[in-house]
Amino acid sequence: MLIQPIHTKADYKAALKAMSALVEADPQRGTPQADELEVLGALLEFYEAKHYPLELPDPIEAIKFRMEQQGLKPKDLQPMIGGLNRVYEVLSRKRPLSLAMVRRLHAGLGISADCLIRETA
Repeated sequence: MLIQPIHTKADYKAALKAMSALVEADPQRGTPQADELEVLGALLEFYEAKHYPLELPDPIEAIKFRMEQQGLKPKDLQPMIGGLNRVYEVLSRKRPLSLAMVRRLHAGLGISADCLIRETA
């Protein structure tokens, strides 16, 4: 197992290729190949976080996306946001999310609190 740091795009592509081959081999846990896969995955994750950071989505778009995923209607958000009028105000960006709403939406919909506290677009 020869694993090296990923410094360049060429290193990154080589690491992806090696990782792909290891994933295809599907090594058993505890084997040297499985250890190599785990370490290579961590290196790739670190490189990608540094060079290709993902922006958190807009909070309202994240709520709408989760609603679509779970087949929710605005009335389903009432326990987390308040009355139906308030839900529509939040979804139309006329009312900002309060800290209490953020907490309930995080718990109820599983949306990252970091995402929910961001400024809306």
